[in-house]
Amino acid sequence: TAGTNNVTELILTGLFQDPEVQRVCFVVFLPMYLATVVGNGFIVLTVSVSKSLHSPMYFFLCYLSLVEISYSSTVVPKFITDLMTKIKTISLKGCLAQIFFFHFLGVTETVLLVVMAYDRYVAICKPLHYVNIMNRQLCHVLVAGSWLGGFLHSIIQILITIQLPFCGPNVIDHYFCDLQPLFKLACTDTYVEGVTVLANRGLLSLCSFLILVSSYIVILVNLRNYSAEGRLKAFSTCASHITVLILFFGPATFLYMHPSSTFTADKLVAVFYTVITPMLNPIIYTLRNAEVKFAMRRLWGKKK
Repeated sequence: TAGTNNVTELILTGLFQDPEVQRVCFVVFLPMYLATVVGNGFIVLTVSVSKSLHSPMYFFLCYLSLVEISYSSTVVPKFITDLMTKIKTISLKGCLAQIFFFHFLGVTETVLLVVMAYDRYVAICKPLHYVNIMNRQLCHVLVAGSWLGGFLHSIIQILITIQLPFCGPNVIDHYFCDLQPLFKLACTDTYVEGVTVLANRGLLSLCSFLILVSSYIVILVNLRNYSAEGRLKAFSTCASHITVLILFFGPATFLYMHPSSTFTADKLVAVFYTVITPMLNPIIYTLRNAEVKFAMRRLWGKKK
């Protein structure tokens, strides 16, 4: 039972042991995190302020950027400050909180990506009905649904974890708290819990991924009915979505599909989706999108 917990504080091993390498990481990752917050924050600001960016696609993009900032912020600030400390500690409650928010926001983002694919599907395959289908109300329901989906998923993961007794080892071999590394510390066999948690996460990722891939295949097939110019514009929008998908699902698939043999590989893959991907998303969406670039220029023009 949860009553036998005498571990209140955990020690994180971090990404690398060497102090020199850690200093280099600090210098590399701090600007990346700042770029994530500034870049995504700038998208939120631009979409909120610009009259020209009021279509559902940008409404969802705004929330995606908000989730990216939050998602990155559950892990990266602590990770960066830990790089400068010799012994990296986190309380058990803090650890559970980190796991909760990390999974909550990760799943919210997954569902949002599905919502954005659906939006493109309606825009390209049912252009005449787009305005009626993707009305304001549905957009709000879809965003609320993605937050709710993330919340429910994460609550299940946490309820499973809270049952576990932690009485002995307290060193987590990672640079943030995640379920698998924490399960290794429980004073009981966590096979069933491990499989449950993995199935919960894996099924969700797999279903989302299949929906996403099939929706983009349908979209690309439907593009044949468009003029060359229309085809190019639609394809350019979808290309940025597909790039983000690959960046988002690639590392996650690697982590959850292979049995954890080496933790170093896992940690490096985790760096990719906690530090690098959230920073790249705004770049991918804005560089490929003339409307966003134009709105940003206008916004800056006003400021100056």
